[in-house]
Amino acid sequence: MTDIAKLAGVSQSTVSLVLNDVRGTQVSARTRETVLRVAREIGYPIDRHVRGPARQQRNLILYLTDELSTSPHTMQTIDGAKDYAWEQDCLVAVFATRSNPDLESAVLAQMLDNPALLGVIYSTIFTRATTVPAALAQVPTVLLNCHTKGRTHSSVVPSEMLGGFAATMHLIEAGHRRIGMITGEGWIEASGERLKGYRQALSTCDIPFDPALVRQGDWQVGSGFEHARDLLSRPGRPTALFCANDLMALGAIDAARELKLAIPDQLSVVGYDDQDIARYTHPPLSTVLLPNYEMGRWAAETLIAEARAEAPLRRVAIKMECPLVPRDSVAPPAA
Repeated sequence: MTDIAKLAGVSQSTVSLVLNDVRGTQVSARTRETVLRVAREIGYPIDRHVRGPARQQRNLILYLTDELSTSPHTMQTIDGAKDYAWEQDCLVAVFATRSNPDLESAVLAQMLDNPALLGVIYSTIFTRATTVPAALAQVPTVLLNCHTKGRTHSSVVPSEMLGGFAATMHLIEAGHRRIGMITGEGWIEASGERLKGYRQALSTCDIPFDPALVRQGDWQVGSGFEHARDLLSRPGRPTALFCANDLMALGAIDAARELKLAIPDQLSVVGYDDQDIARYTHPPLSTVLLPNYEMGRWAAETLIAEARAEAPLRRVAIKMECPLVPRDSVAPPAA
C-alpha cells in the first residue's frame, strides 16, 4: 500500500480508502481509478479487499449532540473529531437531538444496527453531568463536554475554573485590584466554574472578594452592557472587568464608550471563549480560549483507540486547558 501511494502520488490513507471501497469519502473518481490501476500494475491482490456484509469495516463514528445551532462551539468540536477521524480512515455522522428523548432513541435504534459503526461520541452544548443512554452500555462511547459519576466512560471537558483563574490573574498582574465580574446564568456549570476561578485568583493574591462587584448576565451582549454600565456608574467603580464570555465583553466595551471611559487606559476588559469577533473589537479583546477543536480531536482519538484495542483500556476523564489569549484590552490601571 505504501508503494501504491508513492506511485499514484497520494497518501497511504487515500490508498486505504480506495482499496477498502469506503464510500461517501472525498476521494475523486479520477484518484480512485489511478490507485486501482497502479495496484493492478504492481500485482497487489485487490480481491482480498472486496468485503461482503460479514466483513464490513467498522469505520463510522456516530457524533450525537443535543444542539448545533446556538453557538459556533459545537461546530468546532465536530471539526476536530472529523479531522482526526479522517486521518484514521474513519467518517463521522452527526445527529442533533435538541434534547428530545424520542429522537435520540430513534437515532440510536437506526445507527447501532449499522455494521460499520465503530463507536459513539456523546456530546452536550453546555458542560454538565449527563446520563448515558442504556442502549450504549455495550458500545464504545466517549463523552464530549459532559461527564458522569463513577468514570464509566472516558470524557473531556474544558478546565473552566483554571480559565477563570487565568483571566483574573492577567488583570491582577497588570496591577488591578478592584476587578468586577459579569458571570453567565447560574444554572450553567461553566458559569459557576469561571466564577470559582475568579475568586481563587483574588484569594491567591490576598484581594478580598467583594460580591458587590459581581453581576449575573445571560451570555448576551445586552446583559454585558447593562451590568457593566451599572458597575461603572457607581462610586468606587472597578478598574477592570472580567466577562464570562466574549459577547458580554462586547456589551461592556459599549458601556465604557457610553461613559467616556477609554479602553484600556481607563478600563481593562477580558472576555472568554475567543470567538472570531474578539480579534476585531477596538481594541482587540484579551480573552480565554475555549479548546473546542482540541476536545473534538481528543474525543475521536480516544474513541478509536478504545474501540480498536484488543483488551479494555482504562477510562480517562480529563479537563483540557483553557489558555489566556492576551491582546490589547488590558493595561495597568490609571493613576
